[in-house]
This record gives sequence, C-alpha cells and structure tokens, in this order.
Amino acid sequence: QVHLVESGGGLVQAGGSLSLSCAASGRMNVMGWFRQAPGKARESVASISWSGGSTYLRDSVKGRFTISRDIAKNTVYLQMNSLKPEDTGVYYCAGSRAVTQATSFLARYEYWGQGTQVTVSS
Repeated sequence: QVHLVESGGGLVQAGGSLSLSCAASGRMNVMGWFRQAPGKARESVASISWSGGSTYLRDSVKGRFTISRDIAKNTVYLQMNSLKPEDTGVYYCAGSRAVTQATSFLARYEYWGQGTQVTVSS
C-alpha cells in the first residue's frame, strides 16, 4: 500500500508564505497538489512529472507558487508565496502511476495524502 504523508500548512496573513511537503512511500510518475475550499470542488493547484520535471500550475497561482521534487526522497514540495485569502482550503497531495505527464485531471491520481489546512487571513 502506498502512503503519501503531508506536512506544512497553517495560518498565515495575506502576502505571507507557506511551504508544503509530501513524501510518498514509493515512486510516482507524477505528483501534484489539489485544494478544496468549503462548499467548492477540489481543484488542481500544481503538478510535476518525475522523469522530466515538467510542471503544471493553475493560472491563479502562476508567479506565486512553485512546485518542485526530490527524486531520491519521493517527495514533492509546494512553495507558496504572496498568499491570498482565496488560496484558503485543504491542500491534498496526490500521486499517479497511471500517467507520465503533469496533469490537472483529478481522476488520473490514484494516491492521496490526508490533506493539510491552509488558511490565509486578510
């Protein structure tokens, strides 16, 4: 059984920064981050392929968030800068062995972390 363990999250004021980490117990082809605000659907934030390191970032976080990976540690990171209240939500780490390209398609991720709360106050 594959386990994805997230760390990070917390409460930060608008304009601040947070860093999230997610360590997988085994190799993934693609890892990414999704978030879910209360009453809203889960949405893709960022993803990265393991082999080539290509990335996907949703438009609203471009220039503010950076996704990166540590191949040796099977770990993906999300550095979040210039946070806005609309970034608030539960952030979930996800992994896929079914795809090889970074994707925003939620259904392509078969492994999920437990989620970590990110709250950005105004």
